Amino acid sequence: MPVYILLSTLTDEGWKTIKAKPERIKQVNKEIEAFGARVISQYAVLGLCDFINVVEAPDNKTIARVSVELGSRGTIQIKSLPAIPIEEFIATMKKK
Repeated sequence: MPVYILLSTLTDEGWKTIKAKPERIKQVNKEIEAFGARVISQYAVLGLCDFINVVEAPDNKTIARVSVELGSRGTIQIKSLPAIPIEEFIATMKKK
């Protein structure tokens, strides 16, 4: 299944939600599954974004729906990046 990297930045409202209910993060992961995707791994990070999620989804349309549905709530901004496993990338570069 295709893999995507979701770079997430919380809004002020998102920070308030996480501070009051940190377990909300796990609830959102279940919502992502309801859209047809699956969180493989998740990290809270410092720097350009607040969270990095590695997600499997059947196609670009599914991950677009995840991004729009979650982003429309006003608590998070998401950048979705398709990821290519390195072995596939190398094989593609070798093709003529």
